[in-house]
Amino acid sequence: QVQLVESGGGLVQAGGSLRLSCAASGRTNSGYTMGWFRQAPGKEQWFVAGINWRAGSTYYADSVKGRFTISRDNAKNLVYLQMNSLKPEDTAVYYCAEGDCSGYACYQAYNYHAWGQGTQVTVSS
Repeated sequence: QVQLVESGGGLVQAGGSLRLSCAASGRTNSGYTMGWFRQAPGKEQWFVAGINWRAGSTYYADSVKGRFTISRDNAKNLVYLQMNSLKPEDTAVYYCAEGDCSGYACYQAYNYHAWGQGTQVTVSS
């Protein structure tokens, strides 16, 4: 069973940047995809970005393309989400997740079997 722990959240002004980290420990699989999802208060959970451990294939929601970058460090079992040009609408709890998927399937939360506890990102206007 893999354990996922997010870090790096915080309060930032609009236009600023944050980098989230997700540390994966325990049993994992190099063929899996790591995803970032977010959930704002009273709203549904939405896919943000994903990356395959082995191939490095990346996926992004349209709302974050060009602003967010997902990357991974296979040696350290770390996944990062670099968030630039942050907007107030990016405010949410961000979750790291592990899934067995590829392509558009990785945009669906039900394809992920392990989740972190989340980290709060707040963007002030």
